[in-house]
Amino acid sequence: MTAFLIRRFFQMIIVIFCSALACYALLTLSPGGPMSLFQQRQNDGRNRLTPEDIQRIRARFELDLYTPIRFSRWFVGFPRGPIQIGNSELFANTPIGCAVEKQELVVLPDLTMEVQTTGCETYTYLRDLEGRYTARGVFFFDFGRSWVVLRDRPVMNVIISRVPPTLILTGTATLLALMIAVPLGIYASVRQYSVFDYATTGLAFFGSSMPTFFFGIILLILFAIIPYQRGWFYFPPGSFELSKDTVVPLIGTVKAGSAFDNFWHAVLPVVTLTIISVAGWSRYIRGQMLEVLRQDYVRTARAKGLRERIVIVKHALRNALIPFITLVVGIIPGIIGGAPVTEATFSWPGLGGLFLYALGVYDYPIAMAILYILAVLVVVSTLVADLLYTVVDPRISFK
Repeated sequence: MTAFLIRRFFQMIIVIFCSALACYALLTLSPGGPMSLFQQRQNDGRNRLTPEDIQRIRARFELDLYTPIRFSRWFVGFPRGPIQIGNSELFANTPIGCAVEKQELVVLPDLTMEVQTTGCETYTYLRDLEGRYTARGVFFFDFGRSWVVLRDRPVMNVIISRVPPTLILTGTATLLALMIAVPLGIYASVRQYSVFDYATTGLAFFGSSMPTFFFGIILLILFAIIPYQRGWFYFPPGSFELSKDTVVPLIGTVKAGSAFDNFWHAVLPVVTLTIISVAGWSRYIRGQMLEVLRQDYVRTARAKGLRERIVIVKHALRNALIPFITLVVGIIPGIIGGAPVTEATFSWPGLGGLFLYALGVYDYPIAMAILYILAVLVVVSTLVADLLYTVVDPRISFK
């Protein structure tokens, strides 16, 4: 087991590095970016920036550095300046980027004019990094500072502030889905081709085929908008808590920020996520149970006269859960990362909504931090799944 864990640790480091590289390249190569608005102003002549302003803005976003240097500073916080050996500085005059780009006004075929970059006038050197802020690197979970969402605030603080609502939403929905889906799948497999099996199968197919926002909108109409308009008891259509105390029919005054207030707001988004999860997981459990129930050792257990309950729970279910572990452990990143569509539908302040908002306003430190955290969680959850296999099935060994 020790050798397996050591081997997996080094594999995890490689996978995390490749994932970080892919995340960084994805956002770096995507269109737009923090300079797109300023470039548009330069093109249409509104509030034109001076070359000094452009140089300062590029330095703030580290766009004056070559991409490999930017990635290295983002990942491990290096380099921070020339290498110091004694009283001497090495590579101080090594160019590592372009501080001032050479731009020309080009006439396009449709007779419109556009400013295009044709070269570099002033280079950025390694010595210019001295005194410039840089984080310790995402590898050490220091994600730097936010550009837009909470300007100059540490990204980690922004993410931590969204973790509790995210866990309330996804954690509760996952727990409820497991408590409902597993018994449904087991009972449907034991009563194969019964009315109950056909009913759950049809509902599961319907739940799996419809998008998440469909159920969210239906729930909003049925349990939030219509009851509110008619003066009945209703659930709030969005957000995480009230801005002030509110009187609600049947239950009276709801204190803003109270535990009941959070529970009241969480009901509809939790139900939405639970419906989607139960639909898929119940079908998965049913399929695995049907496969196991056909095995010889199950028929042998029945031939020995064991009660059907013992055959199902002790012999069939335990073996059917082995592949299900991979599915359940695989949702760990989703529990932390949130549910972007559901959060957007209900205006829920979770990490999924934060990720979409950060992309929209080009706050790349936050967006890349969330992507990196999810990549790390995927790697860790895979290791946890491998370890849980030995608990569910003692025949599995990593020796």
